[in-house]
Amino acid sequence: MTSINIGIQEHDRTVIAEGLKRLLADSYTLYLQTHNFHWNVTGKQFRELHVMFEEHYNALALAVDEIAERIRTLGVAAPGTYKAFAELSAIEEVEGVPSADNMVDILTQNHEQVVRTAREVLKLAQQADDESSASLVSDRMREHEKTAWMLRAMRENG
Repeated sequence: MTSINIGIQEHDRTVIAEGLKRLLADSYTLYLQTHNFHWNVTGKQFRELHVMFEEHYNALALAVDEIAERIRTLGVAAPGTYKAFAELSAIEEVEGVPSADNMVDILTQNHEQVVRTAREVLKLAQQADDESSASLVSDRMREHEKTAWMLRAMRENG
């Protein structure tokens, strides 16, 4: 294999990539969950949620590709199996089909989990002066924070 000389030590690249693997697993698990809810949502808010969930899973599909490609850029293999994602992800699978309100609550909690994972990875990237990974992770954090806010707003009375 050709050596990688991008100004980040091999050990740091590996540590960052391991963190990015967790972010990838959380993001992919959230993608699957959002897609599942898109297919199975029912109720008074069906159309609004169906369309919103589609927007979210489409954005997540692009995000997982960016994260996986950053892992590869750092010289590490990206995970790509359900088994690997299940082992790496902090997001729990949902059994059955929850109500529309519960779907919104579950997705809110899981977007917040992705933010927490991203914060951990951001620290690793910053410690290694890996601005590219830090920028990617920071952008992901901002998107998940915004999405969680929007989902929370749907559940507020007023």
